[in-house]
Amino acid sequence: MNDPANLAEASRWADEAKIALGERGPAWWTDGQADLNRHLVTNMPCAAWFGRL
Repeated sequence: MNDPANLAEASRWADEAKIALGERGPAWWTDGQADLNRHLVTNMPCAAWFGRL
């Protein structure tokens, strides 16, 4: 059940699926907006709104 080789293979499959679905890898859309992933909310345009929540 806790076979490291099986876990590694399952992780590779999951990663490949997420890349194919567009969840990982470079952005595939071009909406002209900045990519704000991996930014703190305090450094984003919505910081004031979030601070009021």
